[in-house]
Amino acid sequence: MTTDISTYRLNHTMYRIKDSKASLKFYTEVIGMQLLEEHHFAEAGFSVYFLGFNDPALKDIPRMARQGIIELMHTHGTEDKELFAYNTGNGETGGYGHVAITVDRLQAACDRFESLGVQFVKRPEDGPIKSIAFIADPDGYHIEVSENPMLK
Repeated sequence: MTTDISTYRLNHTMYRIKDSKASLKFYTEVIGMQLLEEHHFAEAGFSVYFLGFNDPALKDIPRMARQGIIELMHTHGTEDKELFAYNTGNGETGGYGHVAITVDRLQAACDRFESLGVQFVKRPEDGPIKSIAFIADPDGYHIEVSENPMLK
């Protein structure tokens, strides 16, 4: 039996989240993703949510055949623990960095994020790299935002 590595794809990355309602609202209403699937495992005490961008060409494509998906994993009850937080890898010790999205117009997207009260980690005008921004989701995971040159 053999396998063809040219068929391998990055399907999804997973974030552990504190509050599923806050995270789902952020990823759907702020970032513009849509909920593709959700699974609840009451006996195990957790739920998972799979989100991807709304591409009409992918409407009938199964989740496991898509790319660029974020899985949110929520352990039930964490939303009620005031001081609870996951290590996002973005603190002093480093580790995990970020995911990145592309937008049609960076400044317009940043203006929209600002109007929605999104936390900025880096605005385009900050630092030497003016072509990117970084925002944070409700758990503090960083999201790089840059312009897609094909949409200009």
